[in-house]
Amino acid sequence: MSDYQDIIVQTEERVTTITLNRPDRLNAWTARMGEELRTAVVCAGNDPATRCIIITGAGRGFCAGADMELLEDTANKGASRPRGNASPEFAFTIDEPGLDLSAAYPGQFGYLYACPKPVIAAINGPCAGIGLVLALYADLRFADQTAKFTTAFAARGLIAEHGIAWLLPRLIGEANALDLLLTARKFTGTEAAAMGLVNKALPGDALMEHVQATARVLANEVSPRSLAIIKRQVRAALSQSFRKSLAIADRQMEQSFTTFDFKEGVRSFIERRPPAFEDLS
Repeated sequence: MSDYQDIIVQTEERVTTITLNRPDRLNAWTARMGEELRTAVVCAGNDPATRCIIITGAGRGFCAGADMELLEDTANKGASRPRGNASPEFAFTIDEPGLDLSAAYPGQFGYLYACPKPVIAAINGPCAGIGLVLALYADLRFADQTAKFTTAFAARGLIAEHGIAWLLPRLIGEANALDLLLTARKFTGTEAAAMGLVNKALPGDALMEHVQATARVLANEVSPRSLAIIKRQVRAALSQSFRKSLAIADRQMEQSFTTFDFKEGVRSFIERRPPAFEDLS
């Protein structure tokens, strides 16, 4: 699908950048945007030319939450919004039942966890409601220091949706999560970094440079196979015992010893040259 209306997709040097593209509405969320984003992530996740995915917003916002016109329509009609498809459709699989995330993380954004490529959220401006939820499903998050965040749900008569009540306490602790969810207060990228909600907050003019540099590392200096498995190990471990997580790691490490990427990782280190890891297949 190339004729996107609410997003822009560009792939360069093994990095696919997906830009939410409704700048006149601070990239407010629509059902079409959600479907297009999912399609673009699945395509990038299955594309050997892509090793890392960046999600950001056009103009001065990341995503200001659900489009208020759509929320008004929902309030008037009492209609429910779609919950999203739980089947991710990614080609890369791991022969390990304990690492299958499709059943563990259903809902509108579970596919971001199932995607075998690392996903970076570059939060360049207002990030609210469902926009914040989207960012939380990314693997890494970097923000403009002055970007404004809010959970927003309680201020709209809503509840903590799309799994944020599960995600947020695990990222920033229960006390911080309840503060942000119950008060729906605004906070900046600087505070988001201080509480661990984002990996780092930077001046606005340095944000994309830092994100792109991180993406280049992920795209060129580490094994795509390793990234895919480590990402799933971490997410699967949230519902596993230590014993189960350790057993999976032991089996996966033995398999890693037989792969091209392991041999190439050792050889490139000894030969003091950049590694030439294999693409996912």
